[in-house]
Amino acid sequence: MKNSYQFPADFEWGAATAAYQIEGAYNEDGRGMSTWDTFSRLPGRTLNGDTGNVACDHYHRTEQDIALMKQLGLKHYRFSIAWPRILPNGEGEVNQAGIDFYSKLVDDLLAAGIEPLITLFHWDLPQALQDKYGGWKSRKVAELFAEYADIVTKALGDRVKRWSTINEIMCFTNMAHKTEQHAPGGKETDQVANQTVHHAMIGHGLAVQAIRNNVPDAIVGIVECLFAPWPLHNTESHLDAARKAFKDRNAQILFPLLTGEYDEVAYQREFGDLPEYSAEDMKIISEPLDYIGYNFYNHPPVRPSDKPWGFDIVDMPEAYPRTDMGWPITPDAMYWLLKFSQEFFGDLPIYITENGMAAADKVERDGTVQDMDRIEFLRTHLRACQRAISEGVPLKGYYVWSLFDNFEWAFGYDKRFGIIRVEYDTQQRIIKESGHYYSAVMAENAVL
Repeated sequence: MKNSYQFPADFEWGAATAAYQIEGAYNEDGRGMSTWDTFSRLPGRTLNGDTGNVACDHYHRTEQDIALMKQLGLKHYRFSIAWPRILPNGEGEVNQAGIDFYSKLVDDLLAAGIEPLITLFHWDLPQALQDKYGGWKSRKVAELFAEYADIVTKALGDRVKRWSTINEIMCFTNMAHKTEQHAPGGKETDQVANQTVHHAMIGHGLAVQAIRNNVPDAIVGIVECLFAPWPLHNTESHLDAARKAFKDRNAQILFPLLTGEYDEVAYQREFGDLPEYSAEDMKIISEPLDYIGYNFYNHPPVRPSDKPWGFDIVDMPEAYPRTDMGWPITPDAMYWLLKFSQEFFGDLPIYITENGMAAADKVERDGTVQDMDRIEFLRTHLRACQRAISEGVPLKGYYVWSLFDNFEWAFGYDKRFGIIRVEYDTQQRIIKESGHYYSAVMAENAVL
């Protein structure tokens, strides 16, 4: 019987990781300190005072880890490069050992039949740039990011064609400077925090220019975790409310990136004071992209409101199904994210660059990890993807988060997102049942 949840023949299946979350080796081979090295050492910033000093020890175990990828049948792998491993001071002298590490990683992936998608920045800013310039509060750091992108793409662009500039701008800007949940911390006014967002977007645009200059056939995008509302009722009035919420609640990052304009009214209502910006800035920020990457975990429904902006966000009941992070499980929100993206941005190709759940996994007596909850999470979200594709949405690929259990930022090593379990005391890897499930999905190119 033909599977009714089949994906297109050219659909790209992958898995994702990030440098600080898996590499370890924080002070080896010339790597400089990052803001996360500093932040995680501050009292109370991470659970149990956990740091990424060792993490999954991927730096020393890449061959073993690539063998696991191959065993799963993975064809695409999204990982990030640690800026302080390439430029220990964020600028100036290049650390050749850092270049060599990533060059060998790329070669080994390609030899295993796995295509890399490289993210240039996943939150680990060189601490030296934070100390010298104030980090992303300075436009200078945006310019230095482009110089870093130039160095990396010159070194790897002969073999790597798929690039993402930045992962989730909101985390190292708003969540760092408004709520202090992420590095570098340091609570700031709305205007200062919003300026860091603007500078990060300029850095993105300048990096796009550098990538295209060095890799003319590159496939270039950016990865965002955006507000993805869904209609509480599938009626026209609720759809209009969700559509309005999608536009207004993404007025700070997504819409400027893809349209080159700030909606100043929505921006000020949702995010506070506008950053200082120019027409030239907006031209840089909105450099044409080959795709947009969305990281999706959960989002609330909305309903119509008589408020001037036309929508209310609905609080999720406590009994609603949730992940081990306490996040509601909302696959319908991912479907509507894909639909609204096409509606607003046309047929710009889309990738789900992260999707997954934290679960309270445990190793059974027989040595297996029977994470049925994660399998069901993947199944329902993949069905949402397939449904959107069947309706003409240009979704081209899906990357599960994450390949491994890893350092989960402020949550330390308590929350497990991987389809491969990591025993942190021994660094043993165990493919979970969800890993076997995802392997079968990739092989069949269908939701199973």
